[in-house]
Amino acid sequence: MQFINKLVRDEEGATAIEYGLIAALIAVAAIAAMQGLGEQLNTTFNKVSTKMAEKN
Repeated sequence: MQFINKLVRDEEGATAIEYGLIAALIAVAAIAAMQGLGEQLNTTFNKVSTKMAEKN
């Protein structure tokens, strides 16, 4: 019974899991932001390429 009580009170593992979840959330947010930015950059480069081709 003492072993179970000790496990319940031990928060070191929980802290590591929380940090892992926070890191995963940050990674997902960064990927989503980069995908949106990538699409905008692709559109911009296509417009520039089209304008340059028209002038030649």
